[in-house]
Amino acid sequence: MSKYAVELKNVNKAYTLNNGKQKLFSRKKNKRKFYALKDINLKVEEGDVVGILGSNGSGKSTLSLILAGLSAPTSGEITVNGEQGLIDVRTGLNDQLTGYENIRLKCVLLGIDKDKIPTIQKQASEFSELGDFINEPVKTYSSGMKSRLGFSIAISLNPDILIVDEALSVGDKAFAAKCLDHMNSLCASGKTVFFISHSLNQMRKFCKKAIWIEGGHLVMEGEINEVCDEYEKYMNELKKMDPKAKQEYKQKVFRNRVE
Repeated sequence: MSKYAVELKNVNKAYTLNNGKQKLFSRKKNKRKFYALKDINLKVEEGDVVGILGSNGSGKSTLSLILAGLSAPTSGEITVNGEQGLIDVRTGLNDQLTGYENIRLKCVLLGIDKDKIPTIQKQASEFSELGDFINEPVKTYSSGMKSRLGFSIAISLNPDILIVDEALSVGDKAFAAKCLDHMNSLCASGKTVFFISHSLNQMRKFCKKAIWIEGGHLVMEGEINEVCDEYEKYMNELKKMDPKAKQEYKQKVFRNRVE
């Protein structure tokens, strides 16, 4: 087995664009593609703690879904050695079910032995600190409560590869600190973690390495502080642009992602 937890070779993720010019009932098909990710090559060793940087719309969340096995690349190869767990407040929870029922549902979908499910439900419920709200429908939860539940379920399932997509950007700081402490213990036991956040301070404290995705392309990878420094310079340059220049730049980036 490869020493790498994850390998991506020439991975692309493309979506067909509707340019709005086609006539109703037209037989002509729009062939233009928008590349959420383009030619991504990446090797991540077991036990690595990798931060994923990028501005809004850069392709970070698309990459997280592919890493979690919830989305397939349009082309290219991805090899994953181990079970993945995605923590993302936007996906994975059934709003009609209670928090407790969501834990059970996740276990059933993963084929976990029914005798082990009560223990996992107990662990996730206790870690989430949701109290009596664990028995309320998730549709009544705030985004912070959903984050607590999603994180608690994922870590209780004990995945080999953990993908955290902005899950600690909502909710209170105390719970976020508790989550980071737990992820540090996971890393110490050899787990692989991908951490997506707009908080560079969290990135610098928690991650050892980083990759920077921008405009669907892998711009840079390396030691965490080195990549964060370059990304911060880039974001500061964007902030200095006047609105017109910024809009023109965004349009140029978009055009470069369309074929």
